[in-house]
Amino acid sequence: MDSVPCLKAWAESLGGITYPLLSDFYPHGEVARAYGVLRAEGYTERAIFVIDKQGVIRYIDIHDISQQPDNEELFRVLAEVEPQAAIAAPPVEPPAALPAGDVVMYCTSWCPDCRRARAYLKARGIQYVEIDIGRDRAAAAQVRQWANGNETTPTFNVKGTIIAGFDQPRLNRALGIG
Repeated sequence: MDSVPCLKAWAESLGGITYPLLSDFYPHGEVARAYGVLRAEGYTERAIFVIDKQGVIRYIDIHDISQQPDNEELFRVLAEVEPQAAIAAPPVEPPAALPAGDVVMYCTSWCPDCRRARAYLKARGIQYVEIDIGRDRAAAAQVRQWANGNETTPTFNVKGTIIAGFDQPRLNRALGIG
């Protein structure tokens, strides 16, 4: 149900895919409703459907809205569906070293919980390093290791304590605030 600008940003974060993407923004959620992924509250979980040129659904990925899809898996599926048009997934190199800082937030530019986490940290005057896992695929690989294979955003590294998701009570304990 993302808007066209949101889908465009996502396609660019993948390295510029050329496959058509569907925005189900207006009328709000009609396609999501037809595919059975629209919640009564008016939003969906994160849902990706890959449909081939014959209209056959070849891949379905549905998970919590705070989790980012596994882009490498998506590239693999797209290559199976249309090998001649597939682009190679950007290489993922292991991180040479974790970023410096007492608080590191691994996030994306579009994630609602990441926006809330930024505001939370700023309101408390907490300095942090921000890593966009949509652009830094090595950091995304690190987040997947920490978050049971998911690209959960935000994920925090607070002085070695890993917190996957915007869990304020755990984050408060790790930061030593009450």
